[in-house]
Amino acid sequence: MDPILAEIYSTILPAAPYVIAAYALMWLVLLAYVLVIVTGQKRTEKQLAALEEALNAKHKQ
Repeated sequence: MDPILAEIYSTILPAAPYVIAAYALMWLVLLAYVLVIVTGQKRTEKQLAALEEALNAKHKQ
């Protein structure tokens, strides 16, 4: 192996666990964010449906 490449790899590879952990943490945070957004959207859709039913019931009276 080229000595320059060996030096580069010896510098980069020790940091690999930290890079992998950072990516894993980023994906977990992104997944949690998406789940919070989806949950909020479903709750809002239920409230909107209830409001539409209430308006339709009031309009029919």
